[in-house]
Amino acid sequence: MKQYSYLVALLAAVILMAGCEKYETYSDMKKKEQDAIERFIADRGIQVIDQTTFDAQGCKTDLEKNQYVKFTRNGVYMQIVREGCGSVLEENKTVNVLCRFSERNIQTDTIVNRNDAHAYWSGTSPSIDVSQYVDKMSVVRTGTTITASFVSGMMMRYHGSASVPGGWLVPLNYVKIGRPENEGEETAKVRLIVPHSQGTADASSSVTPYFYEITYQRER
Repeated sequence: MKQYSYLVALLAAVILMAGCEKYETYSDMKKKEQDAIERFIADRGIQVIDQTTFDAQGCKTDLEKNQYVKFTRNGVYMQIVREGCGSVLEENKTVNVLCRFSERNIQTDTIVNRNDAHAYWSGTSPSIDVSQYVDKMSVVRTGTTITASFVSGMMMRYHGSASVPGGWLVPLNYVKIGRPENEGEETAKVRLIVPHSQGTADASSSVTPYFYEITYQRER
């Protein structure tokens, strides 16, 4: 009987240890996220600069050096591909901003959502051409604080929320939001590495970093 009890206790201990090995703490998940970001940066040959250097360069990133600025206050990495045309967002005025984007899971290196190309999404029946859905967000700037919510588009459809990821708002203090009307004018375009804390609710709950390419354009 004692031997039987010993075997039961041993089996229970083995099961408990196996369960503990499979359980990931939040700290473990953040470490995996940071490792994934660092691999992504290395694989893409990205040169990271700090905000002091970024400011000294006139709030620009050198594309030839593949520079991204890292904002220490939120952990977002940003590359300004195009500054854009028009003007910066007016203060205390609601502006509708139209966005084209791609959303890539950095840990799996896969595109999970986009509206910047002809691709088909089967989240509705029948499937839809996502390129027809320009994302629209309502934006207000108060000083350097930007608040926004999605009005329509693929981000709302895919993630089921009007909440705009914090990472999407970071560039709006550095790019111009206008509409190309003359030859040579282009919309603002950025690339972002967004940690889970500045991402969607899905990213936050799974502690997953995402890479975005986004264009910003003022609605007429």
